Amino acid sequence: MRRSLTGRRLIITGASSGIGRALAIELARCGSSLILVARSGDKLASLAAELAQASGTIVTVTADITVAQDRERIIETAEAELGGIDGLINNAGVGGSGHFISADEALMRQTFETNFFGPVELTRLAVPLLTSGTDSFILNVASMCGRRGMPAWPEYSASKFALCGFTESMRAEFARFDIDVLLVLPGLVNSEFSQHHLRDDAKVKTKQLDGLPPQYVAEKIRRAIERNATETVLGGDAKWMIRLNRWFPRIVDRLISRRVRQLYQTEVS
Repeated sequence: MRRSLTGRRLIITGASSGIGRALAIELARCGSSLILVARSGDKLASLAAELAQASGTIVTVTADITVAQDRERIIETAEAELGGIDGLINNAGVGGSGHFISADEALMRQTFETNFFGPVELTRLAVPLLTSGTDSFILNVASMCGRRGMPAWPEYSASKFALCGFTESMRAEFARFDIDVLLVLPGLVNSEFSQHHLRDDAKVKTKQLDGLPPQYVAEKIRRAIERNATETVLGGDAKWMIRLNRWFPRIVDRLISRRVRQLYQTEVS
């Protein structure tokens, strides 16, 4: 299958920065009409101005996907402004690095609300519109941490694992609606994501500047949508880790555990 994105009506969450912003620019160049969603109205307005010459319609919705009324408003806007949708891209996400025992239940729940429950419930609302769309699809942006849980990222890893499981379940279930369900697993991305961490007290700091350029990730996501690629892993670090963990999980466990012991050998937990 080769999906054309020209004239397609798409929702992108987390569109104000990072992967979401780059993806909005990439898809606007393809002639897609976009509903751009984020919590930052000012950044959305700036992006919309940048895309003013795009051939497709560009609509912004300042919304928080963890809020039920905001999710409803996103779908209502898509129906009112575009007459429906052909694709939903669940990209919004939060994270934070640090030791599990130094955090609390509130942090875990906050992470899951954005990375899992928000996308799940937005998907639930979007399905009726997608069933009437053209070459309809849902694309969930997860992470390499959704296939291999990483130390210092317990909340993020758990939420992305949940999103991966949901994606696989819905892929089979939505086949009867002719809705394709796609998954993207990026490695480290050089974006503003780290500037909005819910916490940042891990022993080892993430080298965000060494990550993939958002523009590169956006181009790969666009290609994945066009080719209807079921699962796409992006970045050498992600490909290496996921492949090694698939075939030699105990080796990965030992390597990671050894590193963690070295970092915490002087600390009583």
